[in-house]
Amino acid sequence: MILVTGAGGTVGSALLEELKSSGHRPRVAHRSRDKAERARAAGDDAVILDFARPETLGPALEGVDAVFLLGAGGLGQVEGEIAVVDAARAAGAKKIVKLSAWNAAGEAYSFAKLHRSIERAVESSGLAFTLLRPNGFMQNFVNFMAGSIKAQGAFYQPAGDARISHIDVRDIARVAARALTTSGHDGKAYELSGPRAISYGEAAEILSGVLGKRVSYVAVSDDAARAGMVAGGMPEFYADHVIDLNRHYRTGAGSAVSTAVKDVTGRAPVSFEEFARDHAGALAGALG
Repeated sequence: MILVTGAGGTVGSALLEELKSSGHRPRVAHRSRDKAERARAAGDDAVILDFARPETLGPALEGVDAVFLLGAGGLGQVEGEIAVVDAARAAGAKKIVKLSAWNAAGEAYSFAKLHRSIERAVESSGLAFTLLRPNGFMQNFVNFMAGSIKAQGAFYQPAGDARISHIDVRDIARVAARALTTSGHDGKAYELSGPRAISYGEAAEILSGVLGKRVSYVAVSDDAARAGMVAGGMPEFYADHVIDLNRHYRTGAGSAVSTAVKDVTGRAPVSFEEFARDHAGALAGALG
């Protein structure tokens, strides 16, 4: 039995689709009762799992062999994920596949430091493990930038002209599914990227060409970006982490390209052009 935490999120939902398409029936974990009940009504083996509520861990992990570990990114993420690791070991699970962060081992920025502390707990748990360290998600263009594209025909980031090897979440899901269901991945840490690094300016040009409408990238200052994120409801601590990530990108640290997606799945990672074509409906809708 495979337990997928964060089942309702961008990565978790893509992983569920990948596992189901290959004949697996994973257990899906949701933090809220309403989401769990809706998932059960849809035919899923759904459980309530709140990292901050220890009483939910044991029941969710009962009979589970492998865990896909994905934290929600809030305060207490380190403690919460480590609690799941400990509960998984106590419940008799054999394997953990953890979603981590790009170059987490270097601990050169806030998200990396956070995830590396959890990675250490996974590594010392005595369980088989695989660490997945993806670069920035292509899906962020749909999830977080569509609003400003609709309103202003532009998106705003504090990344300057940094080149980033963004990855399609579907490729993360394909790698995760293989790590969960096939052998040869124990003890591995996979840096996951798309096929090439592009700047946000280049991304805007690609989107413009695919959508047939002008999309612009505006490089903004750290202070302006932070103020906008907080005004939009993002917690201040998380906005600080995002700013720190972009500072890291501006050093060129996000431009490396990994072969891990093809090495693990046997297929080349999705390009940004392919991502844009596949999501043209959502993005064109955002442009009006």
